[in-house]
Amino acid sequence: MNYDVKDLSLAAKGKLRIEWAEMEMPVLRQIRARFEKEQPLKGLNLAACLHVTTETANLAITLKAGGANVAICASNPLSTQDDVAAALVQEFGISTFAIKGEDNDTYYRHIHAVLDQKPHLTMDDGADTVGVIHSDRKELIEGIIGGTEETTTGVIRLRAMAQNNVLAYPIVAVNDADTKHLFDNRYGTGQSTVDGIIRATNRLLAGSFFVVAGYGWCGRGVAMRARGMGAKVIVTEVEPVRALEAVMDGFEVMTMEKAATIGDHFCTLTGDIHVLRGEHFAAMKDGAIISNSGHFNVEIDLETLTAMATSVRQVREFVVEYTMADGRRLYVLGEGRLINLAAAEGHPAAVMDMSFANQALCAEYMAKNASTLKKTVYPVPVEIDREISRLKLAAMGVDIDVLTEEQVAYLASWEMGT
Repeated sequence: MNYDVKDLSLAAKGKLRIEWAEMEMPVLRQIRARFEKEQPLKGLNLAACLHVTTETANLAITLKAGGANVAICASNPLSTQDDVAAALVQEFGISTFAIKGEDNDTYYRHIHAVLDQKPHLTMDDGADTVGVIHSDRKELIEGIIGGTEETTTGVIRLRAMAQNNVLAYPIVAVNDADTKHLFDNRYGTGQSTVDGIIRATNRLLAGSFFVVAGYGWCGRGVAMRARGMGAKVIVTEVEPVRALEAVMDGFEVMTMEKAATIGDHFCTLTGDIHVLRGEHFAAMKDGAIISNSGHFNVEIDLETLTAMATSVRQVREFVVEYTMADGRRLYVLGEGRLINLAAAEGHPAAVMDMSFANQALCAEYMAKNASTLKKTVYPVPVEIDREISRLKLAAMGVDIDVLTEEQVAYLASWEMGT
């Protein structure tokens, strides 16, 4: 078994934390029990580029239980939990290539190390393995039957590839499952992002102006939770329907040009490039705190900010101070990377239970159906979404109603009028 982790002596601690997360992942636990019996992934090499956290570890263990030969690397240089990476190697025998804080060269070396396992399936959080395969490792394409993708950013990339007819194998957009984005993106991102900002800064949110860039499901979650902490939330958007929804949800909506002069906290969640840039940095107040909870750090134009600054220094573990020529100080959290994973522990296990149940079941779906699929991006099958919902409700002790035969007939009829 090949691996590259920080310190194997951390494995015992990591195992305990993996077990703690597993307690809140009953759906994945049930899938694992079935996988152990049925072995739906037997003999398949699976290359995963995901955030190496306690929740992800439980997914990797489930995939291995299903018969897959799993190799995993980090999908973000700052998202790895080193004790978890050590435990995956030492306690569970899973090839892991992830070190928190790894540089860019190491990051891509780890992706190539995972791809050296000659995968049949890929599993991504941002489409990085897909990108590397299609650019530098094309010799692997012939052996790959399909893949899955978990993030909004990754799905955008993959749909662009499919539209340009360059996507070489079918991929299921796990991110688009209702049991993923309605809960993981909204409640998971909302709680963990606020958690990361507070851990990094220990600043009070109550009474502050908190600017949320982007009102997708992740932005909705952060706006909701920041307001719950007492912040005065401002939303910026480019999509009119989402902007209107933010207004109706009770938030103030304005341009980033205007918000830049008001905000105490800024958090980007758009998936796009340079959402915060030079003209915004020039307008921000002294002490403004800047963070990102979109997948990549490109949402903040750090190159321009660095060029504008007269001095740059790290003032806390995940806080870098940029002093402007006029003496204003701007603070960037977690190198502009995912603040909920850089400074905190990522999403709570209870929501990742559903997201990773989707990953596991979609890997099984791909193993069974890849030969009949075209080289494009597919939605999660409705039956998988509903099964995960059913299992989650059952685990929570929640019962719901069932339609009567009369109700079923009525809904299927066009003959019954008023």
